[in-house]
Amino acid sequence: MDIREAYRRALDHFGTRVHQVRAGQWRLPTACADWDVHTLVDHLVGESLWAPELLAGRTVAEVGDRFEGDLLGDDPVKAFDVAAAGAIRACEPDEVLTRTVHLSFGDVPGEEYITELFADTLIHTWDLATAIGVDDRLDPELVLVCANWFAGAEEAYRQAGVIGDRLPLPEDADPQTRLLAAWGRGGTRM
Repeated sequence: MDIREAYRRALDHFGTRVHQVRAGQWRLPTACADWDVHTLVDHLVGESLWAPELLAGRTVAEVGDRFEGDLLGDDPVKAFDVAAAGAIRACEPDEVLTRTVHLSFGDVPGEEYITELFADTLIHTWDLATAIGVDDRLDPELVLVCANWFAGAEEAYRQAGVIGDRLPLPEDADPQTRLLAAWGRGGTRM
């Protein structure tokens, strides 16, 4: 699967969950340490706003603090929708996959950056769904795409401290439960 399509689908699924957040749920805790629903959605809005800038070749220093602070404003759903649409548009050109993206820790190909955005969005879809109590099943095809990539990235993520410890699993765990455990998150609700 083209990683741009995987990212678009992940953003769509996350957006569906954002549209399901009720007024009193924005301060509910999530699986992300010290993050509530508002902070989690704000994080994804921020990533989506950064994507067009970085995919256009700008550096973190050039973008500066433009995306600091609360990005959700008075209409968090609209803020997400607008930011996600911009990120998707930025990923459309074929040459975006081979562009050099200047991240804070170094340069990576556009394809790797989009893959990281995709994986983060997919996992945070589960985080948001479980926080607000809606269906937490992830797209099985996206789970497999993410699991295949993450098998080679897991240790680097863990060493960087951006994921929790791998959780133990029963032998018969499904692919989603296995992926979530690799990211340090519990399985699915029954």
